[in-house]
Amino acid sequence: MLIKLGFDIALRVSSPTAIVYALHVHPSRQKDLLGPENFRIEPEMPIHEFTDVFGNRCGRIAVDAGLVRFTNNAVIRDNGQLNSIAPDASYADVRELPLDTLPYIQPSRYCDADSVLLDIAWANFGQIMGGWNKVQAICDFVHGSLQFDYLRARANRTALQTYLEGTGVCRDYTHLAITLCRALNIPARYCTGYLGDIGVPLDPAPMDFSAWFEAYVGGQWYSFDPRHNTRRVGMVPMAKGKDAGDCALTTVFSQHSVETFHVTTYEVSG
Repeated sequence: MLIKLGFDIALRVSSPTAIVYALHVHPSRQKDLLGPENFRIEPEMPIHEFTDVFGNRCGRIAVDAGLVRFTNNAVIRDNGQLNSIAPDASYADVRELPLDTLPYIQPSRYCDADSVLLDIAWANFGQIMGGWNKVQAICDFVHGSLQFDYLRARANRTALQTYLEGTGVCRDYTHLAITLCRALNIPARYCTGYLGDIGVPLDPAPMDFSAWFEAYVGGQWYSFDPRHNTRRVGMVPMAKGKDAGDCALTTVFSQHSVETFHVTTYEVSG
């Protein structure tokens, strides 16, 4: 299947500063694009592109005070399949994990190491056999424990606060699930990107980017979505990292406001 992707984001910046962004399709999916992304910044300005420590394609621009607009559109080929399940995927002893997965069992800014969540993880999921089964049980728990509420969203909520408050948005569901996985020494990394209403009832809310996570079990990474807690079609990542702090799509180093925010993700005929 083919999926049309894109966005129109306009920021009003109060003073000259820098903006760092991660607004491209993740390098792991670049090969699936039917052509180059039609990425534009207005007004035009020099772009310094780089790859960050997590392998995300990023850029930095120096901007003057005023309006800065980012637009993009592209078509990507997707296999049209629901994200993979692997109930037989094993649980690995931390002594046997690949070295490059070790950062993803350590606490991070929003996935805080806390004895409450550690105790919950081992009491509820420690005796479950298999790695994939443990992670799915965690997703079931998080999905059933939280109430999704855009109006109560905030940028500084940690995994523990999410659990105690019982509410959040997709990033909070993801942070809590990641933290419980890490408590069991299962590597888990945060993902943000496109997730359209393909194969599911149309969500009446405006389209947004989404957050989910990947867990390393059975010798590979698998995608999990604790917010929806169902298999989905068309998950296209843009950035991956330890938590949302590593995956900000735009970081502005001065006061600013969002004036336009439109995201596009839908299936198109081939």
